[in-house]
Amino acid sequence: MEPFTTDYQSQNLAAEIEKTFQNKKRLFIGLLCGTSLVIILFMAVFWVIPYIGLTNIHPYSPWILGFFVLAVVCFVLWTTIALLLNIIFKRPILFSRNLRGVAIKIYLPLMTMIGSLIGISKERVRGSFIRVNNEMVRAEGRYYKPGEILLLLPHCLQSSTCKYRLTYDIYNCRRCGNCPISDLISISERYGIHIAIATGGTIARRIVVQTQPKLILAVACERDLSSGIQDTYPLPVYGILNERPYGPCLDTKVSLNQMEAALTHFLDTESSKQDLDQMESWKN
Repeated sequence: MEPFTTDYQSQNLAAEIEKTFQNKKRLFIGLLCGTSLVIILFMAVFWVIPYIGLTNIHPYSPWILGFFVLAVVCFVLWTTIALLLNIIFKRPILFSRNLRGVAIKIYLPLMTMIGSLIGISKERVRGSFIRVNNEMVRAEGRYYKPGEILLLLPHCLQSSTCKYRLTYDIYNCRRCGNCPISDLISISERYGIHIAIATGGTIARRIVVQTQPKLILAVACERDLSSGIQDTYPLPVYGILNERPYGPCLDTKVSLNQMEAALTHFLDTESSKQDLDQMESWKN
């Protein structure tokens, strides 16, 4: 197998990514606008209610509070418009390069809460957020050397009947083919990237500290991916949802085509080819 996909194959693989998370971008946009409106209304009420009482403290107190409210409203409007334009045009607009942190730290918790109030499940909100986060990571337009990329996997990808422990050393895998781990290790070896399995947030953070990647390709469910993206910010995380034919946390699957498409998008191909050539020379 060739170590790098052709342009045609890459286009087909990228098309698979676009087929996932259908309609989730629209859900994120709707919740983003709704959340912003709630914040603005709250700030307006926060200013109007004590308006008369504040004059007893100082004549300028209502105006000081008004300027504060106006500043918050302007910030909310700017971040909302910038995020919407970033989503639509798939590139940073209106100085929105650092707004991924605003979406992660501020909007996601509020959107999850508002979504629950109107009957939208947390999984749908998180899935929508992951889709938008991925597009924002791609929009940064950065490319990475193989040694700067970590492929982080959940333990539920391993077969539930397997007797070998892979959490601390994924290369304990016997490559039997009964789960996706063998194929994922092959992908990591082909491109020269780091790969590891985590059973939870604590182990995942330890792996990140040890490998010190500049980009994480993470496979998990909506809950674990969204919390992982929050925990590792500002480190960019590109999330790929696992498939759960037997329910959560049991013999899950992942699209290898989608994984490889994401990897080849971010990979600095020249550096990767040099690393692969060096690895081949060592073998010979």
